[in-house]
Amino acid sequence: MIKKKKPSSEVKLGDGSGTEIKKVPEELIQFIKTGAKFIIAGHKEPDGDCVGSQLVLRSALLRLGKEAVVCSAGPFKRTELRNYAGQFVEISKEEIKPGTKVIIVDCSSMERTGSLKEILENYPCAVIDHHAAVTHPPSTPQAPVYIDENLPSSTLLIEKLITALGLELTSEEAALLLFGLCTDTGFFRHLTEKNAVVFEAAAKMVRLGANPKKTFLEITGGKSLNSRILMGNILSRTEAHFDGKLLLSYETLEESDTYGFDGRDSDSLNQILQTVKGVEAIIIIRQECADNCTVSLRSLDKIDVSKIAASFGGGGHKNASGLTLQGTISSVKQIMLNSFSNIFNN
Repeated sequence: MIKKKKPSSEVKLGDGSGTEIKKVPEELIQFIKTGAKFIIAGHKEPDGDCVGSQLVLRSALLRLGKEAVVCSAGPFKRTELRNYAGQFVEISKEEIKPGTKVIIVDCSSMERTGSLKEILENYPCAVIDHHAAVTHPPSTPQAPVYIDENLPSSTLLIEKLITALGLELTSEEAALLLFGLCTDTGFFRHLTEKNAVVFEAAAKMVRLGANPKKTFLEITGGKSLNSRILMGNILSRTEAHFDGKLLLSYETLEESDTYGFDGRDSDSLNQILQTVKGVEAIIIIRQECADNCTVSLRSLDKIDVSKIAASFGGGGHKNASGLTLQGTISSVKQIMLNSFSNIFNN
């Protein structure tokens, strides 16, 4: 049985400073209400916020009597996502039914969906995201956009959308939303006195059945011994630049072959490096193949690493972003140091 509330796009939560979560655009509500079939896509290399948001939106659409599937270009590298990866379907142009609409979640650019772009780019599309848009939304007949870059997680926008559609969260949906929210907030350690709205939303999720203890264990537990050994290797070769304000390290292709994706634990690694006195930013480079690297960028406060990531076609948040570059560790390292020299030397 569908639990319904009085529909409203005027969803407000106070944070003590007059800030409110942006209301759900009426165009997005109508985009959903007038559709029958939906593909919910997220960005490549998904995280908990992306996966949680996609799965909850699918659940809500199914409860409204719609057809809905979630898809991702993957890969699902994080250990905490493995239990969810099986719910994501592969899709081709030939399989898409007439009248299908697309909703992109947790990214504002079709390019960020990776290999899904060529399949989905010509269908009516909506965008739900908490990142500042770095490119224009997809050019489609309908493109309602629900973006609030002041929020730390897309799950908050999904929760407001579900409320605006006249539904109440189920306990399973609340748990998935908390999972995504805790992923992007570092279990709330990235928040400030301006984020009371986030804690109010989290309290609602807990009241509806989400378990913070279980969520913490889901995100942080289940790591392999290899992950601890690899973390030690990366920490041992960390370099300090610009008088210790920037820390840089890397993972070699040989280490990836030895320890596999199971060995990767970026969040724990960055937590440790962020405790170093005087550090303002962190770079972790990973050689993914002979001529390609991924780069993880973190900052503590003042530096906006999303601008650096965006300049190379990447994206993310002010204090946590990523990108991909062709090259080896040594060449990518120099490119990154040159980019940060414009910040630390000015």
